[in-house]
Amino acid sequence: MSGPDGLPTTHERMSGKPWDASYGDGPAPWDIGEPQPAVARLVLQHTFVAPVLDAGCGTGENALCIASEGSSVLGVDVAKTALAMAREKAEQRGIEAEFALADALHLERLNRRFRTVLDCGLFHSFDADERVRYVSSLASVVDPGGTLHLLCFSDRGSDLGPHPIGLEALRAPFDATGGWSVVSVEPERLQTRFHDQDGAPAWLARVDRKG
Repeated sequence: MSGPDGLPTTHERMSGKPWDASYGDGPAPWDIGEPQPAVARLVLQHTFVAPVLDAGCGTGENALCIASEGSSVLGVDVAKTALAMAREKAEQRGIEAEFALADALHLERLNRRFRTVLDCGLFHSFDADERVRYVSSLASVVDPGGTLHLLCFSDRGSDLGPHPIGLEALRAPFDATGGWSVVSVEPERLQTRFHDQDGAPAWLARVDRKG
């Protein structure tokens, strides 16, 4: 996720194009036009305590799902096209949600605090060094006792998604940064436009910010 510093992330270097370009010619591969089933389930379980941050919100489906239950939500992304689409959806659906241009590696620049963070498909796009920087960035905006819900591609199973993450790699940046507790990591599925209806193997993790 390149931002104000202008440095391309691993995903951008591998794909050869900026994040915003993914939305210029039809839906992005990860934009399924509805909330991820795992996120919708978390919403039904009332796990999102406001204020909520959706890091790497894309066109806003997950953020809007959370906001539809009355939670205060800020979705951030570096893709201006995706943010414009998210704002248009919010207006059309009559849902109150805020969307802003921001670099996930520098969330401190938001000057905001959150009780809950959703990361759906962003974490696995970073390399190991970037993930440590990202977790440090999250620490700057998550209140003590707050929670991160993290959905990322897993390295276990068949028909894997791009940038699959192993359990050790998932836990490593939280251990390295300190101040976090990985409460649970469960097998999940992540829907994309290039997998069948079962989606790709994924992890759904809950990580708490220590008080």
